[in-house]
Amino acid sequence: MKPFTVHKGRVVAMDRANVDTDQIIPKQFLKRIERTGFGEFLFWDWRKKEDGSDDPDFELNHPHAEGSSVLLARRNFGSGSSREHAPWALEDYGFRVIVAPSFADIFYNNCFKNGMLPIELTEEEVEELFKRHGQHEHYHLTAHLEDLKLTDDHGFEAKIEVDSFRRHCLLNGLDDIGLTLEYEHKIAAYEADNG
Repeated sequence: MKPFTVHKGRVVAMDRANVDTDQIIPKQFLKRIERTGFGEFLFWDWRKKEDGSDDPDFELNHPHAEGSSVLLARRNFGSGSSREHAPWALEDYGFRVIVAPSFADIFYNNCFKNGMLPIELTEEEVEELFKRHGQHEHYHLTAHLEDLKLTDDHGFEAKIEVDSFRRHCLLNGLDDIGLTLEYEHKIAAYEADNG
């Protein structure tokens, strides 16, 4: 997993609440066994028309959304089923940061395990970011995990709250396997003594 210290990225705003994992990655695309390759199917039912062409009205299809790596959304993002494919699809598409007033618990946990930073802000702070996004054609946010703050280029600053264990894992690029490998010498010593 890639370490996360500071990330500055273009913002795409999804003015929707209760975005569930079935919309993030529809069930028909869950047949892959790898973690990669899901990005092209992200928000498929919203991104595509019935004929398979791009829907120009969907947020990710707007020209100014190209190359975005910060997703701004409304409350209860990632609700629904607990599929880990949802953060896989978001990460594979290119997102590193998701900002919303609240997240579904399992989705929130899965983001950290897959190298993404979900940031919970107040409804008022999120509303301010939507406003600023609407005022600037290429709006960027910077997430500073070491300093625990979120900033823009126009004076916005908000505190980020991340528990120390998750912060340690992201800063050092440690997923569950990486965490286990930190104790490889102790595991090897135990196996040698009890083998």
